[in-house]
Amino acid sequence: MTTRGDRPPAPIHRLDAAAIAAIAAGEVVERPASIVKELVENAVDAGASEVLIALEGGGIDRIEVIDDGAGIPAAELPLAVERHATSKLTHPDELTRLRTLGFRGEALAAIGEAARLTVVSRPRTASEAHGLSVEGGRTGTPYVAGAPVGTRVEVRDLFFETPARRKFLRSAATEQVEILSALERLYLARPAVGLELRAGDREVARFPPASSLREATARVFGPEFSVASFSVEADRGTGVRVSAQLSRPVVSAAGPGRLLLAVNGRSIVARSLSSAVRQAYVDYLPRGRFPVGAVQLTVDPGRVDVNVHPTKREVRFDREREIAEFLRTVVRQALRAEPHAALRPQEALPTASMGDPAEGRSAAPVDSFSPALAAERLEVSGAQRRLYEPATASTVAPTPRHPGLMLRASVFDLYWLAEGAEDLVLVDQHAASERVIFDHLIAKGHLARQELVEPVRVELTARQAEILRTHPEETRTAGFDVEPFGGGTWRVRSVPSYRGRRVPADRLAGLLDEIGEGGRPTNPDGFEARTAAMVACHAAVRGGEKISPEEMGRILDELYALPETAYACPHGRPILIRLPRNRIDGWFLRSRG
Repeated sequence: MTTRGDRPPAPIHRLDAAAIAAIAAGEVVERPASIVKELVENAVDAGASEVLIALEGGGIDRIEVIDDGAGIPAAELPLAVERHATSKLTHPDELTRLRTLGFRGEALAAIGEAARLTVVSRPRTASEAHGLSVEGGRTGTPYVAGAPVGTRVEVRDLFFETPARRKFLRSAATEQVEILSALERLYLARPAVGLELRAGDREVARFPPASSLREATARVFGPEFSVASFSVEADRGTGVRVSAQLSRPVVSAAGPGRLLLAVNGRSIVARSLSSAVRQAYVDYLPRGRFPVGAVQLTVDPGRVDVNVHPTKREVRFDREREIAEFLRTVVRQALRAEPHAALRPQEALPTASMGDPAEGRSAAPVDSFSPALAAERLEVSGAQRRLYEPATASTVAPTPRHPGLMLRASVFDLYWLAEGAEDLVLVDQHAASERVIFDHLIAKGHLARQELVEPVRVELTARQAEILRTHPEETRTAGFDVEPFGGGTWRVRSVPSYRGRRVPADRLAGLLDEIGEGGRPTNPDGFEARTAAMVACHAAVRGGEKISPEEMGRILDELYALPETAYACPHGRPILIRLPRNRIDGWFLRSRG
């Protein structure tokens, strides 16, 4: 049998024009969101102040982008849809000092290869508009059209000639959420340009022109973000400037996707810069939690190479480590300068509770509480804090796998102090409750619902609302029954409950954010387990929540009754820690005779 190694190599040959065009199109057009990104960036470069994006079928069937920018002259329309044709470069040297968002001259040509493309444009100096169509790379004849000043680009039937590529697209609902995420990034990179997203007759999101990054982040992350965030303004004096609006540690995300970066007005992905911001939060955020917000970098264009990736999202910096260290330093300084950075501004220190890093009690769009500055907080509020000593001790019956326990006290409304036969045990009340609920969900598939006598109104961001619409099954499984009330307001009619404990309605927002992020990085593998872990975390007893020793005893009894020994919550944190008595005796130099 002849193998590949036995055959002589095929001669090197040039690919035909169609194959080259298809490869180039595949580099630029990955999914509907990449088309929207390219078209909106073109609109911004054309001086648009408002851009409307309309979708059908999540952008797979149809995308329409309408702007009020400068428009394209009729004579230039045929050039606009050719590869490597652009108005944004006049000399090759400008490639190293780009000041526009587009530069490759491939967007419209690539889209025309991958879909049915129509461009209608009217410059401000023209009395009429002209149009041009491209279908599968074949350009039609220009024609006169009626349209206002600006440009309208319509993209239909994405990958209609390459069904093999079309099948790799996700559902229309998922693609629509991806488009919304792309628009959030574009808006926070250029807040002065208003963006509106519509699906059919429905307005999905509207981001009006904003005069400041603080105002823009409130539009994207919700109005509470303004009071749960801080500003960073710093100029290094060497062509590097930072403007950022970042979350206080009380607001965090389960993944890095809610920290949005931009350089010179261009939305980017830069792992070194994201890592620098994350490092600035060391001691403020626990493992597995990430800051939320927007960072705008202004860098000398000569120090930025934006030509390293076909979609222009990844860039390369000259002396990148130096820029990352500057970013880390200024974010860290601004965070430390915030009075009581671990708290919301409206929280009073004496009544603030020390919470679990993975839980949080915030009703903000993304939800977490950090133990940052714990020593300072305890020093201030120590007079108000008391060790919770139950009037009567509660016992937890032993099992063949677990010794019995006697609950003695609650510490910080978070850890329970228990006494075993020959050891001292510290139990994390949230982790224990979370594990019990997680195993219940895996076994039963859902939590019970409790109907609310009076529906509770909750405010959701555009992204959260879209996740709610596109992930109804996960929301129902979690036990929430939600209906629109108008604008960004929704009514929660029922909430999950477990053994009589009702989950607060405002935890819906945090659950939706985690669903949108795909679950926490530490979540177990498998969709069912990830969903169960998310629901369990939001339904469990929380740090800072007072519970009776009897209730804690019931949680431990249920933990002991699990078919398999469980020593960690679904996210990997320990449930309990045992300190053998002989080790404690050793600490005090006490021998036992």
